[in-house]
Amino acid sequence: MKRLPKRRWVGALQKDTASDLVNRIADELKGQSISALYERLVLSGRSRQYQLDAEKRGGRTEIMHTLLGVELKVGRRRLLCPDLATARYLAVFARLGVDLIAVPYDISQISRIADEIESAWHRTLLLVEHFAIGRSNRLRNKVQKTLLDKIRAEVKRLGAGTKIPVFNQNTKQRRTSKT
Repeated sequence: MKRLPKRRWVGALQKDTASDLVNRIADELKGQSISALYERLVLSGRSRQYQLDAEKRGGRTEIMHTLLGVELKVGRRRLLCPDLATARYLAVFARLGVDLIAVPYDISQISRIADEIESAWHRTLLLVEHFAIGRSNRLRNKVQKTLLDKIRAEVKRLGAGTKIPVFNQNTKQRRTSKT
């Protein structure tokens, strides 16, 4: 009696393509994606532009503590950061490969925003791993690349705000009297 070849049950049950998985992950993230948090937390408030010049993909990103302070190393370049929270915030967008981003002007908010955006980054990568269980590494890498390209395009579409923050505060000196 001739035996039939063994079937891969995991692969037989899961016939989703990479684009199907990307859409499922995007649906799972909804308002907790990096682009949604960027729009809600950063662009809704006062912010300034920051030219990151990150490589599209790749460029190793590392936060370094030096005698000069905190530096973000992107590829071979080192960017001086005022504090660790700003370096963490910029590191996510450097890993994502965004060139021009908005940085919150209020330094007391950067730490909280960096926490949420870093969490969104790790949540995204964990969801890619979760939905790619039992799949080939090639499919997992394609899903991750496609999803990160989609997020990068969304962040670029949202823009980086104004180069210099707008200060619209009326003071007694600037008020004109109508007498």
